Amino acid sequence: MATAANTVTAAGAPKDGVPPAPAKTLSGIVKQVLSGDTLVIRATKGAPPPEKQITFSHVLAPKLARRPGAGGDETKDEPWAWESREFLRKKLIGVEVTFTFDKPANSNREYGFVWIGKDKETGENVVESIVREGLVSVRREGRPTPEQQTLIELEDQARAAGRGKWSHNVSAVEKVRNIKWAHENPAHIVDVYGGKPVKAIIEHVRDGSTVRAFLLPDFHYITLMISGIRCPGVKLDADGKPDLSVKVPFADEARYYVETRLLQRDVEIRLESVNNSNFIGSILYPKGNIAESLLREGLAKCVDWSMAVMKTGADKLRAAERVAKEKRLRQWQDYQAKTPAFNSKEKDFGGTVIEVFNGDAVNVRLSNGHVKKVFFSSIRPPRDQRAVVGTDGEEIVKAPPRGKNYRPLYEIPHMFDAREFLRKKLINKKVQCNLDYISPPRENFPEKYCYTVLIGGQNVAEAMVAKGLATCVRYRQDDDQRSSAYDQLIAAEQQAIKGLKGLHAKKDNATLRVNDLTVDHSRIKVQYLPSWQRALRSEAIVEFVASGSRLRIFVPKDSCLVTFLLAGISCPRSSRPALNGVPAQEGEPFGDEALTFTRERVLQRDVSVHIDTTDKAGSSVIGWLWTDTGANLSVALVEEGLAEVHFSAEKSEYYRLLKSAEDRAKAAKKNIWANYVEQVPEEKVVVEEEKDEKILSVENGPKLETLMSKLHADFHGNPPIAGSYTPKRGDLVAAQFTFDNQWYRAKVERIQGSNATVLYIDYGNKETLPTNRLAALPPAFSSEKPYATEYALALVVLPADNEDKEEALRAFSEDVLNHKVQLNVELKVAGAPNLATLHDPTTKTDFGKQLVAEGLVLAEKRRERKLKDLVEQYRAAQEAALASHLAIWKYGDITQDDTPEFR
Repeated sequence: MATAANTVTAAGAPKDGVPPAPAKTLSGIVKQVLSGDTLVIRATKGAPPPEKQITFSHVLAPKLARRPGAGGDETKDEPWAWESREFLRKKLIGVEVTFTFDKPANSNREYGFVWIGKDKETGENVVESIVREGLVSVRREGRPTPEQQTLIELEDQARAAGRGKWSHNVSAVEKVRNIKWAHENPAHIVDVYGGKPVKAIIEHVRDGSTVRAFLLPDFHYITLMISGIRCPGVKLDADGKPDLSVKVPFADEARYYVETRLLQRDVEIRLESVNNSNFIGSILYPKGNIAESLLREGLAKCVDWSMAVMKTGADKLRAAERVAKEKRLRQWQDYQAKTPAFNSKEKDFGGTVIEVFNGDAVNVRLSNGHVKKVFFSSIRPPRDQRAVVGTDGEEIVKAPPRGKNYRPLYEIPHMFDAREFLRKKLINKKVQCNLDYISPPRENFPEKYCYTVLIGGQNVAEAMVAKGLATCVRYRQDDDQRSSAYDQLIAAEQQAIKGLKGLHAKKDNATLRVNDLTVDHSRIKVQYLPSWQRALRSEAIVEFVASGSRLRIFVPKDSCLVTFLLAGISCPRSSRPALNGVPAQEGEPFGDEALTFTRERVLQRDVSVHIDTTDKAGSSVIGWLWTDTGANLSVALVEEGLAEVHFSAEKSEYYRLLKSAEDRAKAAKKNIWANYVEQVPEEKVVVEEEKDEKILSVENGPKLETLMSKLHADFHGNPPIAGSYTPKRGDLVAAQFTFDNQWYRAKVERIQGSNATVLYIDYGNKETLPTNRLAALPPAFSSEKPYATEYALALVVLPADNEDKEEALRAFSEDVLNHKVQLNVELKVAGAPNLATLHDPTTKTDFGKQLVAEGLVLAEKRRERKLKDLVEQYRAAQEAALASHLAIWKYGDITQDDTPEFR
């Protein structure tokens, strides 16, 4: 029977001794190992190249497990099935082989032999190798061919040696995998691996960015979407099934690119998130991250939503995509850059932040003094909740207009928090600005220059988003007008959403309730002024500067906005632009300079204020303001020649400071005093001392001026390095005085953290200032004795009542502070300041006795014979004040409380 004689069995064995037709011989590269006896071999040319599935002749491998839904029910591994598959995978994947094959008439498969290499005469016979390892069974039906006989002999040897499946020492159950095909809680698996790389084998490539893999050693079978990218895939029909009739450009090429590098290769997978039942993660192979390779070849595009879950490497994906765009590779062959070219001055610069706008922009002063408005790239500040927002974050319907007194900073939830975060972090700090894009003008708004702003290497926008104080702008996938750190912004937003921070909190976002006293003036005097007057100082934030001496401040303690006028000075009016139909107004000379001076020192800074009173209309408060460096702003403006002392300051405790500052400004002819002509030369203030009952000068003016001139010149020529000196209590140092920034000799009295309290030994005043304003005193200036000497006012005692005490000190200060007086030492006291009396050099008035006579202090009872006459004079002055019921004696004799019946 000729027909029967020429047939071949499924294993390739001839029947009835009739040899089969000659097998064809080809070469190719092993693409995939389906089991221990079946390979997929692809041609060496083509993209993708043709493939052929070859089943080994005369052998039968154990069957691998089959997942449920893959053409049938779930099945388990036959023992040794995985080991036989792995033997071939490790030996053959990606290796060039030579193979013979033929197709029996009664079979759909092609059977043959495979040799490693290009020559089957010298190459390793793979079928014989796997039989020799005992990982497959040899078919023994029919009359064996020479090849089959060789395989039978090799199998007998393997049986005798107990290799592989013929081993007697290994239980068959041990060689069956426990595969987890499905996962009820995929997120739990992501948490278990904790973002660490997991060894895996890629089992299937669905498209360039989606694969199936086994996670080892637990054999979790997962579908993985590669983080951060998307490759072209197969189009689906109306039923959701792949429509192979539609060719998607570059889809086959992307899949082939991944197959040749990952299919059945040992890789590491870093799980990062889940999307429904699919996992999202990065695949690391010997040459790096496969996502970067796909992007660099133009076979994939970056995807924002999955890039946000990446732990690291998002910036590398963007860079790889940029390379493909620049080269116009594959998907980017028609790409046209939309980002305009920037000049170097616009692109990158550094500067100091001087003002913060409502959560999305800042003003930066450059090194040349110019100010540039900088918007943060790709973020959106909190907005009116009445607006209707689309899925892309854009406002579909804008919020209806508010009233004229609407203040978005306080009334939009979290807007104030966002502003405060930026203010505290950035104001007066150095930042680096890197231009990302220029947003075109829209809806009456000019174009915006959008930057990535860095402070100390930290992205400010990212910090805001991470705290839930801003959200990310959503873009079309092909829109390059975005932040260079966009992926970090998206990742930060995801963390903020997960942590329910700021804007993402579930609770209702309440607005900040602010009492706007700039509009409602009626409550200033009645409700707030008394408590502000009682407070020694109140903390405030300067929200706006209208002129050198007119500001708007926010008092957090009372949640109040109020107009604040600087006390004690008169400042030139600044110019005003045309606004709301009101024509522009020219300013007075140096008005704009005063405005700039004040803005640079206090705008959006934390300050301290003491409020004395209100203006005549009761619409503004008047008081004193201290900057964050402790400087009295009224004094600073006067000293700079940008304001003059107002007559109302004469009753203030700061009058002497103001007058001294004004005198210095006049002498230096600063600003408003540029044309000032001094009419009467002022006499230098001197304190005199009586030695051996004769007058002797203690503050030797010319010598002190010479010493100070030399000291100032030395420090001007050799300025110290800030922070290089560590002061100790008792040290004689050089200190930089706050009001004129000049260096003076001082003694350290106390150290408190980063601040020190010093006594200026040549002038007698004290100051607390940062330790970085102290420096080592050069030896040439340390030998001179201090020019200021401390004395105690003789024969007077301050009253016990605090208010009376303050009144006495005020009066004494007005009489003698910075005035020329005569000083007589009445009694030398060991270990304490000497007792002295002070006299007016013209009228010979005894200032201490005058205080007693005015009822401001008490006469001290002393028994020294030397002081007998003086004590009697002071006692007589006190009796006269008591008889007239002056000051502390207005209710009678206060010394009666010291008698025994009152004790």
